[in-house]
Formats: sequence, C-alpha cells, structure tokens
Amino acid sequence: MHLALDDVFSPRALKKVIEANLYQDRLLGLIGHDEYHFDNNAFEKSYAYVEEQRALTISSVQAKDADSAWSAFGRLTHTAQDFYAHSNYIELWLVRRSNGVTPQDVEPMDRDLLHSSALRSGKIYLLEALTLIPPLKPFAMSILPRDAHGWMNLDAPERGPNFSHAFQAAVKRTRIEFEKTTKDLPENLLGLFVGW
Repeated sequence: MHLALDDVFSPRALKKVIEANLYQDRLLGLIGHDEYHFDNNAFEKSYAYVEEQRALTISSVQAKDADSAWSAFGRLTHTAQDFYAHSNYIELWLVRRSNGVTPQDVEPMDRDLLHSSALRSGKIYLLEALTLIPPLKPFAMSILPRDAHGWMNLDAPERGPNFSHAFQAAVKRTRIEFEKTTKDLPENLLGLFVGW
C-alpha cells in the first residue's frame, strides 16, 4: 500500500485504508467470503465486490464521510491485490514472456489473461485448516489437491519467485484502482478523500 499510495494519501487516511485492507483477512472475512479474496474461482463475484466497494467509496466521499470512504477503498484494494496472490494470473503472464522479465515488468491488466479460460484461483478445502497447526502442516500439504489455495497462493516471499511478480502487480493495480476511483471526483472531494 505504501509503495502505491504514500504520495497521494495523508498518513492518517492511508492508515485507515490499510486497516480496512488488513481487516479483510480476519477469520470471519476468510470464511464464506470468496469474493473478498478471489478464492474458489469466484471471479465474477469478486469483480462485482470491487465495483460495489468503489461505489461505496465514491458515495461516502460525496456524503463527506471520509472514514467510510477510506474503509471501502481499503476493502476494494484488498480484493484487487488478492487477485494476483490467489490466482494463476502471474504464472500465465510469465508463460507468455521470454526470459529476462523482472517483477517490475509485470502488466497487471493484460486483457487477454483477465478473460482467459485458463485463469483460475485456489480452492479452499476444509483440510486446509490443518495447515494452521505447524506439526500437521507438512502432512496436510502432502494430501491437498494442487488446485488448493495452500498450493497456489503467493501471499508471502517464501511461496517462491513468483511472489515478487504478484507483489509488483498488486502495487500497480492498487494505483490503477485509486485512479479509477478518483478520476471523476471534483478537486474539493478528492482533497477530502486523500485527507490533505
């Protein structure tokens, strides 16, 4: 978030956006909310959720309710960022490129890939709960299907070299979502939203 938005939001506003972004990963945000995270191939539901949060951000700004706008934008960015960490978009993007591409080269909105029939996201299996118990994690991972979230996610650097690409794509997408959300805001409301 800082890489994408430090130059536009005030520290107070960005703190609120980040809090709402992180809150999506609370236990109750993980259970039964595939649309928050692009899980279980819930692409259409997740896209709809992003647009719902964008509309809420804009309507909150228009009502001069900055706190609600920051929260909605935090939820929006969480979902947009999880697209790259929870789907095979990065894998598909890399397959189409020659060697030598860096994480900074990633294109977060490749239209062909966004609509590719090969695009999929990790499925959540009940068995994955065992991965939260450190001694049981190796066993659970050994029997999880390869389409499981546990195998597919790029949520942390230890998930492999594609993490850096997913991270850069998320940074770029966050900025794209900011620009898309604010493009029609008059200057006074933009100032309210960014908190300066």
